[in-house]
Amino acid sequence: MSWASWTTPGVYSGRGGVLTEEVGVVTGDLTVHTTWVDGEASVTVQYTGAADWFTVSGSPAPCPSEAASRDLHDAVIAAVRGPTTATVPALPQTSPDVGG
Repeated sequence: MSWASWTTPGVYSGRGGVLTEEVGVVTGDLTVHTTWVDGEASVTVQYTGAADWFTVSGSPAPCPSEAASRDLHDAVIAAVRGPTTATVPALPQTSPDVGG
């Protein structure tokens, strides 16, 4: 079993906040947590310093590697800080290298 996780506190949401499965939109000073296990990334948020975690809409998401899950975590942070309501963004599709 392969796994990794990242936690980033002090992420201030943009105007749209973050859409969660449990309580709808949350806004303000948030902590973003991503856990990757065997090809799947789960993303949660909490009010920084609080006890309860909420599942970000779109989570869990297929994620092929630990490196991709770190990129996804960074993309979620950017989405949280953005002007629209944040959800887990889709990973960009990569095409296989073509020899030449």
